[in-house]
Amino acid sequence: MAEIIVTSENNVMTIKLNRPERHNAMTPLMIRELTDAFRQAGNGLKCRAVILKGAGPSFCSGGDLEWMRSTVKYKYEENMKDAENLYEMYAAAADCPIPVLGYIEGHAYGGGLGLAAICDVAIAEESSMFCFSEARLGLVPAVISSFVTRKMRPNKVREFMLTAKPFDAAAALNAGLIEYMGRELEATEYLETTIKCLCDCGPMALRETKRLLGFLREHDNKSNRDESIRVIAERRVSTEGQEGLTGFLEKRKPAWVK
Repeated sequence: MAEIIVTSENNVMTIKLNRPERHNAMTPLMIRELTDAFRQAGNGLKCRAVILKGAGPSFCSGGDLEWMRSTVKYKYEENMKDAENLYEMYAAAADCPIPVLGYIEGHAYGGGLGLAAICDVAIAEESSMFCFSEARLGLVPAVISSFVTRKMRPNKVREFMLTAKPFDAAAALNAGLIEYMGRELEATEYLETTIKCLCDCGPMALRETKRLLGFLREHDNKSNRDESIRVIAERRVSTEGQEGLTGFLEKRKPAWVK
């Protein structure tokens, strides 16, 4: 892979955007590589989480300038295909069956905010800056909108997308785009603590919890009621559920905790 680096250690996968000299601006190649990486992330049952981060001083500054320049000459059909590929990348990340943790520093602009929005837990250094910059270019943050509006407060989405003004990590936290902000050491410690918490949870319980949360967002109350009842009944009789409950009653750690 040329524009991202994928590593795995202690049952945690790390996906690192690897264009530091361009503030990890996205290209068609990076988009393809990210799509493949997220689609493969949940294949191994031992993997508990994915960390998404950027190499160098920034998380992701949005679309690459040269890529954007080339799209000026695209026909409508070419732009449709280009946008479809971008949407599929975000969808693959959002549909990843295991928790996705984002570590944000420097700039998260344009499409980079879409990557922040698909994270289950987004952690930002307090010096980070964010911006939906599209409208200033005569464009619309259209592809990322489906993912951003699932997470951010509607009134803040409206403000920041319409004004295209930069906002800091405190504003991102208040808007619901990120879950934590702090100085570098604090943010790193929060990431490590979150990973530890995830690794203490049952591997299949994590996947089922994330799947159920997605289901509840997309269905009506009757379907949600039925699915919620089914899931807890199923988990209680599952091998993992039985081990977790037995371990709790016997005052010992379950088998999956090292």
